[in-house]
Amino acid sequence: MRGDPGDDGYSKRLRPRHITMIAIGGAIGTGLFLGAGGRLATAGPSLALAYALCGIFAFLVVRALGELVVHRPSSGAFVSYAREFMGEKGAYAAGWTYFLCWATTGMADITAAATYARFWPVFAHVPQWVLALGALTLVLVTNLISVRSFGETEFWFSVVKVGALTAFMVLAVVLIATRHPVGGHVPGLTTITDHGGVFPAGFLPVLLVMQGVVFAYAGLELCGVAAGETKDARKVVPRALRTIMWRIVFFYVGSVVLLTLLLPSSAYSADQSPFVTVLTRLGIPGAASVMNLVVLTAALSSLNSGLYATGRILRSMAVAGSAPRFTARMNRGRVPYGGILLTASFGVLGVVLNYFVPAQSFEVVINFASVCVLATWGMIMISSLLFWNRSRRGLVARPAYRMPGAPYTQAVTLLFLIGVLGLMSADHGVGTMTVLAVPVVAAVLTGGWFLVRRRVRGTAAAPPAPDRPMT
Repeated sequence: MRGDPGDDGYSKRLRPRHITMIAIGGAIGTGLFLGAGGRLATAGPSLALAYALCGIFAFLVVRALGELVVHRPSSGAFVSYAREFMGEKGAYAAGWTYFLCWATTGMADITAAATYARFWPVFAHVPQWVLALGALTLVLVTNLISVRSFGETEFWFSVVKVGALTAFMVLAVVLIATRHPVGGHVPGLTTITDHGGVFPAGFLPVLLVMQGVVFAYAGLELCGVAAGETKDARKVVPRALRTIMWRIVFFYVGSVVLLTLLLPSSAYSADQSPFVTVLTRLGIPGAASVMNLVVLTAALSSLNSGLYATGRILRSMAVAGSAPRFTARMNRGRVPYGGILLTASFGVLGVVLNYFVPAQSFEVVINFASVCVLATWGMIMISSLLFWNRSRRGLVARPAYRMPGAPYTQAVTLLFLIGVLGLMSADHGVGTMTVLAVPVVAAVLTGGWFLVRRRVRGTAAAPPAPDRPMT
């Protein structure tokens, strides 16, 4: 078992409560709080089925990553595991794909933050790009202070998100049980049956929104990255991951079902959080404003996590020579500021996007980010398969915390991810353009590899040790 030289220098100051709430925060983000509105309008109540299906595969991805974390905790996470099982080419592909994932997700997050801020009259006339820049600056400064600062910020972000979403769901259950009108509409099953049923627009829309649903689960893998900066990761991470499945069912599927029972799906829209829509129509003074603050917190939380994760991933790659040298640098707070600043610089592109196409910017970046999420999850599953194969040959020992149903669950998950990519190409417009961009990105990454491969071979800390059967 080889260590990752990129793990050296970290302070190990994340506590179990930080890891637990990072896992929760990764499961509740912009994709649900903002993205669910437009997808409800498109797919109707069937969106809950899409969340349930994608949630199952998201759980399998995280479970596979959890086994690798217990095998060897690393701040480089799946990039480090790709290096161990696929070599430097695999690490290079996994790392830069993940960077693109969070760089584009960051654009979506600052777009969402700017959209939420304009809910309040004081910001209604402020240009969207100005609000986006302010969000990026605020989170960047917080992330650069120390890992403890990140952990505390993410902890309280997650507390706010979980608490508010739980309160909303309790309120929704009371409204449905008492049949209290919401904006003149009486909630209940008739909200679904009288407005086209579960599939009001047919079965195709629920398939076409899959990529957005996959994006909603992006961030679940963050606890794997954070494992490199916590003590007793082999105990803490499995404990945090064991509860993810019921969180997915409770928060994602449960909240979407309640939203469809409260109002017809046609009442929701892509430019407003569905939770804010309900509270606005309910007419509770200040309730919509409070919920809007919560969803703004969710966007900032996602951006905060993205800067954290890419900083660590890029440092792991830089030490191996496959990322710019400056991304390996750490400040006095033991924060890899070089990688964080590089990701933030891409966030500036999101500010530019908000300037030129503020109405379409969220959908444009969310589609591209979804492709990167699919690729990242695919790399995790391939690493898991290779790890399982080595264990079958007696080269490594699998820990007690394991991927269930291996290797079949990995294979089925990979087929699912390929299927979602195919569905994106069927979504004429932004989806098709995104899929067509994949070969271009692959070509750029391939060209980049040929530029850095000599440096990778020359700066790698140590050549891979030969595989030997365990005794």
